[in-house]
Amino acid sequence: MVIRRVCVFCGSSAGTNPAYRRAAVALGQVLVRRGLGLVFGGGHVGLMGALADAVIAEGGQTVGVIPRGLEKRELGHQGLTELRVVGSMHERKATMAELSDAFVALPGGMGTLEETTEILTWAQLGIHQKPVGLLDVAGYWRPLVAFLDHAVESGFLRPEHRALLLVERDPEPLLDLLAAWEAPPARSWMGKDQT
Repeated sequence: MVIRRVCVFCGSSAGTNPAYRRAAVALGQVLVRRGLGLVFGGGHVGLMGALADAVIAEGGQTVGVIPRGLEKRELGHQGLTELRVVGSMHERKATMAELSDAFVALPGGMGTLEETTEILTWAQLGIHQKPVGLLDVAGYWRPLVAFLDHAVESGFLRPEHRALLLVERDPEPLLDLLAAWEAPPARSWMGKDQT
């Protein structure tokens, strides 16, 4: 799989564990070393800001996508290669997905969880065929992974759909997994071949 730009979902807060910020910086540095551009939510605060600052410091390409309402509250990062201001959160997510070849989630709150599960659902439904990964910093995503495994055991999630989510603790092996990922055959969410 050819990956040129990675969309990263992450918190607009830095969180309580310093490991979260360190992971955001490390991911930014690894993206630049691999020649990969960053697509993200466009903010200058929290993990978003730390990630973007790390990419910028290494000379990498950054594309932020932010809704007009958040930009008006002066949350947009002004040092990016490109800052796209869009009309809504829905447009933000669609634009980020269109610009990206792969997706990674760092720790974050409700917005990060929603973005990650939506992009994973889009993969399940065949709306896109791009890899999705969690950077499980300090076990942050362990409860979500356990929930998804429980959903498989309970018959609400097919094992092949659970397998769409890649999980690693460090940026390098996660990006290796994303690069090696092969899209499954196009199938409907009911498991029948699409025509």
